[in-house]
Amino acid sequence: MRILLTNDDGFDAPGMKVLLDIAQTLSNDLWIVAPSEEKSGAGHSLTLTRPLRIRQRGDQQYSVDGTPTDSVMMAVAKIMKDGPPDLILSGVNRGANLGEDVTYSGTVSAAMEGALAGIPSIALSQCYARGDLGNDVPFDAALHWGEKVLRPLIKQRMDHRTLVNINFPAGPADDVKGVRVVSQGIRDYGRLQIVSNRDPRGFEYHWFGLGPMVETPAHSTDLEATADGYVSVTPLHLDLTHYESMDALARLYGK
Repeated sequence: MRILLTNDDGFDAPGMKVLLDIAQTLSNDLWIVAPSEEKSGAGHSLTLTRPLRIRQRGDQQYSVDGTPTDSVMMAVAKIMKDGPPDLILSGVNRGANLGEDVTYSGTVSAAMEGALAGIPSIALSQCYARGDLGNDVPFDAALHWGEKVLRPLIKQRMDHRTLVNINFPAGPADDVKGVRVVSQGIRDYGRLQIVSNRDPRGFEYHWFGLGPMVETPAHSTDLEATADGYVSVTPLHLDLTHYESMDALARLYGK
């Protein structure tokens, strides 16, 4: 099995090394094509206003000075054109991609791009308990549970243009209680915080931050599963149409 590894934290991120360790338990035909620098929060963005550059970093390993989506497109359409991947793994992200995070996440968007290309794609993220850990985020749960979660998935046929979003709970691997297949949650938008200050020259700047998590009422989504110590597995699809609204909207126009 030929597996493409990518992420949004950048080629040299600690989570990529964890993903490589996990993937080596599944295949010996591994390729890395990932952003040169961190692109967290890039979503499904493309680089359209400047050329992209590819740098070979090792045997079957490349960095792209663009977004996670750029990296997957370059991998599929250029670098691996003559032998495309059978599977795309994106991650392991430093931090959760739960609930509405999937709309911002470059990690999940890289998997979305793979799904658009018709390639089975899985996003993996490691939750952590504190926001000031930087590169010291512990990936213990992902490292020890990654193969256990992925091996059954890669044997299962994925529906066309779908992907799977996996989140590993914070804490030691021994504390993980198991795996739950759950729906995507939605947090309260009041969680957003904007941190404002002034730089040394006196100019004001603003930085997006996150407040305390507000969980969904039903205790059955990815938000609660990871908080309860389970690995969350959530199937996603790329059709964003809200079919329940179509008839009502059509009546507005006399159809």
